[in-house]
Order: sequence, then structure tokens, then C-alpha cells
Amino acid sequence: MAETLTPDQIAHYEEHGYLVLENRIPADWLAKIYAEIARFEEEAATMTASNERLDLEDSHTATDPRLRRIKLPHTISDVVRDLMYSDHILAPARDLIGPDLRLHTTKLNMKSAGYGAAVEWHQDYAFYPHTNDDILAIGVILDDMAPENGPLMVYPGSHKGPVFDHHVDGVFAGAMLPEENGLNPADAVQLTGPAGSVSIHHGRIVHGSALNTSDRARRILFYEMMAADAFPIMGSMTKWDGIEDYDTRMLCGQTTKNPRLKDIPVRIPQPQPDVPISIYEIQKGMKKRAFDTI
Repeated sequence: MAETLTPDQIAHYEEHGYLVLENRIPADWLAKIYAEIARFEEEAATMTASNERLDLEDSHTATDPRLRRIKLPHTISDVVRDLMYSDHILAPARDLIGPDLRLHTTKLNMKSAGYGAAVEWHQDYAFYPHTNDDILAIGVILDDMAPENGPLMVYPGSHKGPVFDHHVDGVFAGAMLPEENGLNPADAVQLTGPAGSVSIHHGRIVHGSALNTSDRARRILFYEMMAADAFPIMGSMTKWDGIEDYDTRMLCGQTTKNPRLKDIPVRIPQPQPDVPISIYEIQKGMKKRAFDTI
């Protein structure tokens, strides 16, 4: 039996590739995460360039510090790590892709008021193809998310379609243009909700988000994970340091050495551009963009 999701919610995810669970994260957890963000913002104010912890906006200056992303926050914040292992996060994931879960990555996208960077349309699976697609991202919505402050948008049902070409001139650019790939922009759905809500999207669904031009922040903490029997295909951007390291990423359940193979579309994200490994930098390889930039 499901731990937390209703049959209708599970059916909606399977059909459309996404869910929004309102008011999933208690207020005390949110307060602790806000305090952690303030700590990292203070660190960013001392920086002149992005590093392995913090990704700065292109418009960042010493007098006007702008933090774009906190990288792998579960490795540098006990609060983020503890929430990751809680049933607030893992229970709905288990309901959707089973009891044995492995972490892929975490990130906290800041998208600050007035300038928060857009993320071009893409599929996560284009970055890290695996032997099966029981792969999802759980987004903890940290601020009230409304149409005007750049919410995550998805194309419902696109997780059942092809893996689109995310290359430009033969080099992986980490993005695609929906209208050039048979998708109607009018079909995109905004995933909005109050702070403390959780969004869940399938690894193959086409998604993106526009600039935040509002006067309110739109911060979201992503936990990306997969079934333990989904193994990266050679050429994937998944970090792989051997099975021992891979098994340290188990979130719950049992590990396995038996990949489950599924007949699904695959594209390899190679060759890689000669830029820092950041979706923002990789997507600069696009000659045409769907969203405005600052």
C-alpha cells in the first residue's frame, strides 16, 4: 500500500509525469533552510567567481552579490541532508518508484527577485541516461510560487515521448526548443503552490523556467533520485567512482548489482562543451533561447 500518495495522485503522475503536493514541508523545516540560505549568501558576498559550492549569477558583483545556485547542498548542510532522508521527501518517492532509492544529486536554485536566471527547456534524462527511467526530482518550494516569479513549467505527458536532441552543432548544449520539436507552448503547465509545497517531476519530462522578474524570490531545493536498479549508461553525466561509491548514495532500501533494463529512448550527452559543469553554463551553447536573460 502507498505510504502517503492517493491512487489518484499516483495515476496522475504516471499519466502526466508530475505532481504538486501542497504544504508538504512543515514550517520549522522551512525556517531552518532559510537560515542555511542566509549563511551561504554571506559566503557568496565574499566571492568574485563561482566555486565548487556556490554558483554566482552572471550579473554578480562585489557590491551587489547574487547567488544563483547552492551546489550539492546535502554535502554542506546538515539541515538539507536530514530533510533528504526524512519521510517528507522519501515517502512519496517510494510510492512512485519503489522502496529502493539511490540519490543522483541535489541543488538549491535561488532565482532571486528581479533577476533570478532562467533555465531553458530540457529533460533531466538527456543529461544522465540510465538503464531505466524510474528517475524523478522532488522540488521543495521554499517561497510562494506564482506565475510572475518564474515557476517550474512542464509539458504534461512528454515523459512518455522521445528524448529530444539537446545538442547544438554536434555539442551537448543541455537544452531544446519545444516549438521546434513538435510541442505546443500553450500546453506547458506551471507548477505553482505555497511555500512548503513539493513538486515532483519525472526524469524524462520536458521542463524549464523563465526569469524571475517579480519582487519576490522563487527558491527551490531539488532532490534528484532513482530506483536503485537504474544504472548510468556510459557517456552519462552521472558521477561514477565505482560500485562502492555508488552504493554510498543509497537513500533507503537495498542496493543491487543487477541493472533493470527498459526499452526506452536514449541519447548520450556527448561531446561535452568546454565549460564548467553547470546547466547555466552548458545552456549558453544555445544559439536561440526560449527565455530572456539578464
